[in-house]
Amino acid sequence: MGKQSTEFVLSREHIELCQLLKAVGIAESGGAGKHLVAAGEVSVDGQPESRKTAKIRAGQSVTCQGVTILVKAP
Repeated sequence: MGKQSTEFVLSREHIELCQLLKAVGIAESGGAGKHLVAAGEVSVDGQPESRKTAKIRAGQSVTCQGVTILVKAP
């Protein structure tokens, strides 16, 4: 499977990382999103991210399980 990308439009200033993974369908729940972060499967702007509740803002990109999420402003 090749790399995929998707866009996510923020409804506010930021979204927590684990909630973003849930919102785009990579994780079934916020708890599953936290597990992915804890397992080291998530990077933000190309750097590994270990903070489950990292604030993701417009202009950032999140990669997990071969999917890159481009975060856009509302």
